[in-house]
Amino acid sequence: MELSLLFEKSVLILILTAITLGIATYLTYGERKVAAFLQDRLGPNRAGIYGIFQPLADAGKMFFKEELIPRNAEKWLFIMGPGLAMVTACITSAVIPWGTDLVLFGRNISLQVADVDIGILYIMGIVSVGVYGIMIGGWASNNKYSLYGAIRASSQMISYELSMGLALIAIIMMSGSLSLREIVDQQSGWHGMKWNILFQPLGFILFFTCALAETNRAPFDLPECETELIGGYHTEYSSMKLGFYLFAEYINMFVSSAVMSIVYLGGYNFPFMDAAWFSTHPNWLGAISVAVMFAKVSFFIFLFMWIRWTLPRFRYDQLMHLGWKSLIPLALINMLLTGLGMLLWGK
Repeated sequence: MELSLLFEKSVLILILTAITLGIATYLTYGERKVAAFLQDRLGPNRAGIYGIFQPLADAGKMFFKEELIPRNAEKWLFIMGPGLAMVTACITSAVIPWGTDLVLFGRNISLQVADVDIGILYIMGIVSVGVYGIMIGGWASNNKYSLYGAIRASSQMISYELSMGLALIAIIMMSGSLSLREIVDQQSGWHGMKWNILFQPLGFILFFTCALAETNRAPFDLPECETELIGGYHTEYSSMKLGFYLFAEYINMFVSSAVMSIVYLGGYNFPFMDAAWFSTHPNWLGAISVAVMFAKVSFFIFLFMWIRWTLPRFRYDQLMHLGWKSLIPLALINMLLTGLGMLLWGK
């Protein structure tokens, strides 16, 4: 039994890793197409039909490009930085439930690598470690622009993680659990429509804003601000090391979208999923729940891209002012209002 469970989890890890890397690869294509649509252009249209093979061409360029390491760089830290950023981005999705259980060969197959009781703490901890990949890469490059970008990234993530954590505390107060699976299951009421966003609209706005900052996406992309810092923390990187940093950003965007879908939009819950027909067809329920989950994730990814190509970049003082003087007080107020509501109207 233990060997079969180990085999199931190993296969799930391989599938999830392949899907994550594939999505990160094609998000580059999706972003360029979204930007082209918003700017009334065509976007990539040479490599294959509608440019569908453009990400493969870009990946080939990254693999075969000459790899350069600056003479005065700290070599091993310079190599470790992008690797750490990539690893932390990939392992964050281990606690995310992607759908209900499937029944295969008489066994219930969980679509979650690890259902731990502290899933939210795990994600926040890995997100906090992820900044070390950026900081190490920026410092080891021995380039002042890279160092400036790394310092910006670390201070930005520290600032916005506080608001993100406070917004999540309100969700934890309502659900009484740190398990992502339990948080999703508690939103299955009202025929699958009892989503937390209905009770936490302010918390959702705060979390989404912090997710933009945590993933270094516009208008919070100060760590790699081209107009000021050339390329920021990855200025000195080339070849696949640069590719790791770029891939890690898209993987973080994908995982952030999945977390927001779980915490605020009911995860894999959908209307009338409690119908009697689904109880006798669990695999149909599992397949539809996975499709619904990825549809919600795709919606948030589109929002990330839409915001990037429509909003201007903040100045750094505005970035810090928003994080410390606006978002944190609002997150505290939201937490207090949540506690007051639970006290007056119950859980």
